[in-house]
Amino acid sequence: MPPTVSLGLDFGTESVRALLVDLQGNERGVAVSKYQHGQITETLPGTGEKLPPDFALQHPADWIESAAEAVREALSQSGLTAEDILGIGVDFTSCTMLPCLGPGMPLCLSEKWAANKYAWPKLWKHHGAKSQTDRINQLARERNEPWLARYGGIIGLEWFFPKMLETLECAPEVFDATQVWLEAGDWFVWQLVGGSARQMPRSTCQAGYKGMWSREEGFPSPDFFKALHPKLEHVVEKRMPGRFLAPGQSAGGLSPAMADKLGLKAGIPVSAAIIDAHAGVPGAGAAEPDTLVMVMGTSSCHMLNSTANKLVPGVAGVVQDGILPGYFGYETGQAAVGDAFEWVRRLLGAADFKQLTADAQKLPVGSEGVRCVDWFNGCRTPLMDGALTGSFTGLTLNHGPAHLFRSVLEASACGLRWIVETLRHGGVPVKHFVATGGLPHHSPFFLQICADVLNADIVVPETTQGPAVGAAILGALAAGAFPDANSAIKAMAKGGNSKIVKPNPEAAAQAERLYSDYLKLTSEFSKA
Repeated sequence: MPPTVSLGLDFGTESVRALLVDLQGNERGVAVSKYQHGQITETLPGTGEKLPPDFALQHPADWIESAAEAVREALSQSGLTAEDILGIGVDFTSCTMLPCLGPGMPLCLSEKWAANKYAWPKLWKHHGAKSQTDRINQLARERNEPWLARYGGIIGLEWFFPKMLETLECAPEVFDATQVWLEAGDWFVWQLVGGSARQMPRSTCQAGYKGMWSREEGFPSPDFFKALHPKLEHVVEKRMPGRFLAPGQSAGGLSPAMADKLGLKAGIPVSAAIIDAHAGVPGAGAAEPDTLVMVMGTSSCHMLNSTANKLVPGVAGVVQDGILPGYFGYETGQAAVGDAFEWVRRLLGAADFKQLTADAQKLPVGSEGVRCVDWFNGCRTPLMDGALTGSFTGLTLNHGPAHLFRSVLEASACGLRWIVETLRHGGVPVKHFVATGGLPHHSPFFLQICADVLNADIVVPETTQGPAVGAAILGALAAGAFPDANSAIKAMAKGGNSKIVKPNPEAAAQAERLYSDYLKLTSEFSKA
């Protein structure tokens, strides 16, 4: 029998998930393995050096070891064998990036550099490059760099080149020793397929959204980098080798060494990497354009494929082939969603969400005058300003915990609508809504508020493994199991048991005033 199952590897912040999905969309086995070192935010491994508050690092060996453990466990659980696996897809947090030596060895794993914190992979949430981000944005505006418009006029604190510039300025010796700079997702795929640095696969998704790259223009010019710092003039040419591949394109076959490590068969096609949230688009069954896929969790990332190529102020990126081949992929997001709800729960001293939710459901739309601005971790879209802060207004002695809780849910829903209207006003059609990730399944009340504020149906796919399913679909594409992405998504993303959340007409009408109040507050607080 020919192999009929694809493996999706979903690398998150704390763990990696291995999911086995057959070509009919049946999930055959799943396993999760936590990273031994987790998020490295307090002290540096091996030295005990206390890290600065904005640091968030990871251990590259964890990615390999945890992946091996998860794959072997998923295979064992499923009853499948290595012979059944036809392709491998990889999604990864981004921008998580690392400096390497030429053969692909992370600098931090070499004895010489292990004690230097700048030699370690910087996790996506590493925020040590604030001043470097400001200077990149300022210089790009002064020079009228054309690529800046693709990102709504501003690049983010968590992106590739701010982190590189931070290393150059804070630890020039590490920068000088680095032979290859790359995203962690690209590094892992490189480890899977092997080969020289020249042939190393780079994802158009990661480069396009986090590295200021486009298929038409490539990276920013050497002149721009030279103006930013003389040592950066030739960094792309000399220290960023590789070939660009879209998610779903084959990066090569699984090497014998990694096949042995993972318990798989050598030669299995491996897809180019994709950003974890973006993998939720195929995983949610969104095969058609103009569908906003909302990956909702601690934060939310909202993606949309479109045939329209528009430069929309405030939108974090538009990349050709960035999510799926043949479309322009748009990325937007909210920096604090589930973690803002959790923060409010802790602040109120509630044991869990059950009672808070029950009490909040009894309140009318608008939380009896309590309003919230949901910028508790800054505003991602459309203001792209991590320094903005959140607030509650309209509080009196008559209000209680349920008012605060409902108001933060309503603010998050209003923030989502703001994103939708930003896209539409920019000429990008948004016609359908799909919600995936953990939050839609854990908080149906929040999703109902979103449907009311949007005044639109929201489809919730059956699977809770959206990104991992998406990665598996890309693995099947890399193996040539389907002629195109649409065919693969329709076959492998189960949609038969999807739930549809419909807006309540009365609540939707009342939400218009709520949204109007939200926009007024955002205008006031963004200028404060």
